[in-house]
Amino acid sequence: MTRFLLCATFLFWTSFDHLNAAETGPTNAAPNIVVILADDLGYGDVQCNNPQRGKIPTPNLDRLAAEGMRFTDAHSSSGVCSPSRYTLLTGRYHWRTRLQAGIVGVFGDPLIAADRLTIAGLARQQGYSTACVGKWHLGRDWGIPDNQRALFHVSRDATQATDEQLAAWRALFSQPIAGGPTTRGFDEYFGTDVPNWPPYCFIENDRTVGIPTEFLPAHLLKNHQASLQGPALKDWKLEPILPTLGQRASEFVARQAKAQRPFLLYMPLTSPHTPLAVNESWKGKSGLGLAYPDFVMETDAVVGRVLDAIQQAGIAQNTLVFFTSDNGCAAYIGAKDMEAQGHYPSGPLRGYKTDVWEGGHRLPFIVRWPGVVKPGSVCAQLVHHADIMATLAQVLRTKLPDCAGEDSFSLLPLLQGGDKPIREHAVSCAARGTAGLRQGPWKLVFAPDAQAGTDVHLFNLDDDLGETKNLAAAHPEIVTRMKALMQTLIADGRSTPGAAQKNDVEVTICKVGAVPPGKKPARAKPKAKPGK
Repeated sequence: MTRFLLCATFLFWTSFDHLNAAETGPTNAAPNIVVILADDLGYGDVQCNNPQRGKIPTPNLDRLAAEGMRFTDAHSSSGVCSPSRYTLLTGRYHWRTRLQAGIVGVFGDPLIAADRLTIAGLARQQGYSTACVGKWHLGRDWGIPDNQRALFHVSRDATQATDEQLAAWRALFSQPIAGGPTTRGFDEYFGTDVPNWPPYCFIENDRTVGIPTEFLPAHLLKNHQASLQGPALKDWKLEPILPTLGQRASEFVARQAKAQRPFLLYMPLTSPHTPLAVNESWKGKSGLGLAYPDFVMETDAVVGRVLDAIQQAGIAQNTLVFFTSDNGCAAYIGAKDMEAQGHYPSGPLRGYKTDVWEGGHRLPFIVRWPGVVKPGSVCAQLVHHADIMATLAQVLRTKLPDCAGEDSFSLLPLLQGGDKPIREHAVSCAARGTAGLRQGPWKLVFAPDAQAGTDVHLFNLDDDLGETKNLAAAHPEIVTRMKALMQTLIADGRSTPGAAQKNDVEVTICKVGAVPPGKKPARAKPKAKPGK
């Protein structure tokens, strides 16, 4: 409570004097802000990132890069979904929370604390309208009674809902669902909580759109479609999800432009993650004979639809657009088959989604801001999802309190054409929690290498981007220095200048084993109290 009051007091006063703060920020009018987050899109899946070994056309993303700045050393906090989303929205490493491994489980509790400032909350304090359109996957206070959890967590072969299940579903989904996006800084929300998990329906603000009354048909639990059985809306289809998100995001842009009110739109796409529910007009378009590359093309088209909506609303010149992905491409959707045809979803990088290797967390990252960002520019400096928070604070000419954005460094100097590092280090983890620490060209992976006889891996990415040579034995002094740095980052509760903060729990990311490259972690089984 004390922390909450201190933060609230600080933010109350800074909301009044933000025009005098951060004087190094740009002088143009406060821009609209759009953050588009793809799901499981690999670094090499974007054509302009991978022109020699990328076979999937991505014309809209390539156009965005041609009109803005493309970053080649950008990272998420994790090789998997929920933790990366937490860090992007809060500017704080996910491993400072309870979620140091894995993801928020089905019907899981909120990961973002109620008093934690998000990019949406920051923008709203400056008078912005804020919206989230897409996949949330950061938990909610679902309100499922302990004695009814078995009615919601069901086996994959369930086919007919019982009267008891229907009554429980009706009671739950007739009520508001607390703890979601509209309690974490967003004025409005529309999307699917997790498209391959129940409940299978859209959620608008804090209510389901309709009441789930049946289970999914068995055929929707195969072929990289839905993953878990559970409450579903009658006749629920997976294919309309992505285009509906594009429509709703475009409508929000048009509505805010007409109202002439600045806005922040966070659009966490459901694709090209499973369900690989490709619409008919996109099937076979990639020529690679797989659903995933077709879905990448459909994803690119939805991004183009939103960019067109911004242009048609006449606000493109004063809209700051970020595009990135939450983690790398999932190997299990046919990565090896694509590589056999010449498309490498991780480009030159080792590993895929879930990995601590670069392919797990080095991502597409593009920023467009006319009049500030030079068109067609490329930046090779180390940046991180966490940096969006501090960037927006500087753009909006306000300052973050010590209890917010603890791991966020502003990208603005780079966006304005500078080429000096904005951060000296960054941490990205595997799905199972293994930490990877960057410092300059060096990367230390806190996992043993039996073949080399070392308790860690050390790579020089300037010389070995593919992470093939463990140099830990040859450079013990660097290993010692980076281990000490990691302990400092943990102990201080932050990696930016400012007063030390407390982590939510004991941090254990330097004590767990690595996930072998390309290996999918075991699916977490629902617990009696998800998220606890």
